[in-house]
Amino acid sequence: MDIGVPKETKDQEFRVGLSPSSVRVLKESGHNIFVETQAGEGAGFTDDDYRNSGAEIVPTPEAAWNRELVVKVKEPLATEYKFLQKEQVLFTYLHLAAHRDLTEHLINSGVCAIAYETVEQPGTNRLPLLTPMSVIAGRLAVQFGARFLERQQGGRGVLLGGVPGVKPGRVVVLGGGVVGTEAAKIAVGMGASVQILDVNVERLSYLETLFGSRVELLYSNSAHIEAAVREADLLIGAVLVPGRKAPILVSRELVKQMQPGSVIADVAVDQGGCIETVHPTSHTKPVYVEEGVLHYGVPNMPGAVPWTATQALNNSTLPYVVQLANQGMEALKNNPALAKGVNVQNHRLVHPAVQEVFPDLV
Repeated sequence: MDIGVPKETKDQEFRVGLSPSSVRVLKESGHNIFVETQAGEGAGFTDDDYRNSGAEIVPTPEAAWNRELVVKVKEPLATEYKFLQKEQVLFTYLHLAAHRDLTEHLINSGVCAIAYETVEQPGTNRLPLLTPMSVIAGRLAVQFGARFLERQQGGRGVLLGGVPGVKPGRVVVLGGGVVGTEAAKIAVGMGASVQILDVNVERLSYLETLFGSRVELLYSNSAHIEAAVREADLLIGAVLVPGRKAPILVSRELVKQMQPGSVIADVAVDQGGCIETVHPTSHTKPVYVEEGVLHYGVPNMPGAVPWTATQALNNSTLPYVVQLANQGMEALKNNPALAKGVNVQNHRLVHPAVQEVFPDLV
């Protein structure tokens, strides 16, 4: 099979769909890989690295896109819609619930669009291709939050870990899934005072075995959210409803009650965000001030650490890429987890969660 790897076009997105080691595995399986020139440079992979692994370096995006299978990291942008082709397979993160325009173009193109974030192992609720980036995003949320709490960055001037005689900063995490758990690990490691709120009591019990008394664990209801958010120095949105738009848990009125110079980092922004005042930003301009609070809304946070993120992503995606390359569309019949990743196929929106968001497109 001919496999294309275009260079990512999202603002300061330096990850790449396939690493040189993944290319080598696919080449050894008899496939042809076409990598756009400099696609891996930002992640530390040169064109020669890809050539030495068996790839052909192509000079234009079109030459990479014009293949049976296209492997990317982020969703196609408007400038890339023209490359979408009937019966082509696109394998990447899509987050269609937050992108109606993209959804419509995918339907019209006839492409088979498989989203990393909805590949789901049956009966487990595990999202194996979302997890590695969720781990990274959760850890980065605290790292970035700590930076923007610095006074020179516009924040309150709070050191999350505090010092003897001065109380530590307070980190509030909405959601105790992978993102929330990883954020809490970093915040605890920095010495912050940490609260996690979640609606799943079993998950809260698990988090107690993980953190013990180092983290305050609260059932997520409006009263607990309001009390926690008002006192937060750093508020992290870590809510995930697979395939669907994230629910709004924090209203504008509640954001107004936060301390001036506090920081919000909404990791759920790629699914619409769980905080009313958050909208997508970029690595070039990551924050803005709303109601006196700094808002960080970069939807591709792991793009900040592309060397780590590309390899972590490939560790999870490669077995599925190999199966698609070896078996074509039969892979969807043979692998139920991969079949659940299909969002658009044969000019139809097929994923149930995205159908709920855009019922008029069904």
